[in-house]
Amino acid sequence: MRYLFEDCTFDTGRRELRRGTELVPVTPQLFDLLEFLICNRDRVVSKDELVATVWNGRIVSDAALTTRLNAARTAIGDSGQKQSLIKTLPRKGFRFVGAVREMSEIELTGSAPRTSPAHLSIVVLPFANLSAAPEQDYLVDGITESLTTDLSRVRRSFVIGRHTAFTYKGKVLDLREIGRELNVRYVVEGSVQRAGNRLRVNVKLVNAEDSSQLWSDRFDKAVADLFDLQDEIVSRLANTLNAQLIEAEARRAENVPHPDSMDLYLQGRFWWNKGLTSENLRPARHFFERALSVDPGNVDAMVWMATVDTLTACAMLTDDSHSLLVAAETTLLKALSVAPNHSWAHVALGAVLVYTNRIAEGVAECERALVLDRNLAVAHPVIGIAKLFTGCGAETEGHVNQALRLSPHDIFAFAWMGDIAFAKMQLEADAEAVAWFHRSIETNRNYAFARFGLGSALAHLGRLPEAQAAVRDGLALNPTFTIRRFKSFSVSDNPAFLAGARRILKGLHLAGMPEG
Repeated sequence: MRYLFEDCTFDTGRRELRRGTELVPVTPQLFDLLEFLICNRDRVVSKDELVATVWNGRIVSDAALTTRLNAARTAIGDSGQKQSLIKTLPRKGFRFVGAVREMSEIELTGSAPRTSPAHLSIVVLPFANLSAAPEQDYLVDGITESLTTDLSRVRRSFVIGRHTAFTYKGKVLDLREIGRELNVRYVVEGSVQRAGNRLRVNVKLVNAEDSSQLWSDRFDKAVADLFDLQDEIVSRLANTLNAQLIEAEARRAENVPHPDSMDLYLQGRFWWNKGLTSENLRPARHFFERALSVDPGNVDAMVWMATVDTLTACAMLTDDSHSLLVAAETTLLKALSVAPNHSWAHVALGAVLVYTNRIAEGVAECERALVLDRNLAVAHPVIGIAKLFTGCGAETEGHVNQALRLSPHDIFAFAWMGDIAFAKMQLEADAEAVAWFHRSIETNRNYAFARFGLGSALAHLGRLPEAQAAVRDGLALNPTFTIRRFKSFSVSDNPAFLAGARRILKGLHLAGMPEG
């Protein structure tokens, strides 16, 4: 893509900047800085975003950032005094304010791009307004723009800017041609229809190479506060599309004869997404290890390998939880030293801290993660677990419900429902706990820990045959689990939490859990 402004031609394909006919020498970092500002010129970009993208999260002083911004201004004929193209907004961030005209490779050469599309490359096409009222266009365009912005926060993604995407508005489209023209692998398209007090959004993810549909869904909700509803829909779409893109990329990577570090990382994510069992977590970790052997600097592989260790420990899938959590913390701190704005690393570290009785610090990490990525649903249940560990189980459900609102079909929604169920047991609301355990198991029948919890809650209700059956079903999924493992996993010294844990243990004894 070429961006034309003033007397400049900024060519992202050739990574060249020209003023008139003269080639302007710029460093790779300076080019990345200009590209990020130009591609996000529809909004103010924060310092944190710039540092995360251009400097890969490394610590950058205000003075150094100002120096680089002024160098960028000089390269395109601007200055810190004029700020006619790159404007600094005090305490807000930066914005490219010049008038830009975009030219695709098709327009320039009449031929398709020669390079292969990047991993996780995507364009969100303008959604169609199916309402009878054209004045609803503002809402439809708002959903498209917000989804584009949220998807751009997905790590490793390459998202075509909204200005380019909106050139296709109202046109009959050949998605394969769009994929070739923009050099992307995936296209998101959809429609919005408002009738009375209801809003319906249809969306689908398409493989741009052959126009095959990879995923589709429909959101149908009553309208209360229009902007809150728009935020909810966009958040759900962003979370779901993230998972769908990972799956699509992992399937591609399976057929690559010589996978690179990114291919291996994506296959690890695919196995992670399969669910919370040792049979899935072992190959996930194996792929992350392979990704790091190819590229030891792959921060995402580092973070997700630590995430596997954290989850293996927290789900009590091993008797060696302590050493796994220690290793995970070491790895996450290393990753954050390189990429301090990696939102998932912050929430994973938050989980490690919560499960090692450093609860205030863990909650702070989760809150930091949500500042970096408001759609990171998993941060809310970790905070909910922290409430449970501090004896405030009554607050757990509210935090989990925030996650379910953001990502109701999340691959780990079953575990979040289990968190609510255990919180209910802390409150001695065993009948409610049984209902939540059933919801968890119906969502994922391979979640052994929910079956153990169900057995304990049923035992407290005097339903011993059902309780014993639940524990047997759980042991079929995780045959190494014992009373001893549960006792040895010490996560909090809070008196209310310890009383609740003793209730769960009593129920497990009654339901026939082996001592070990």
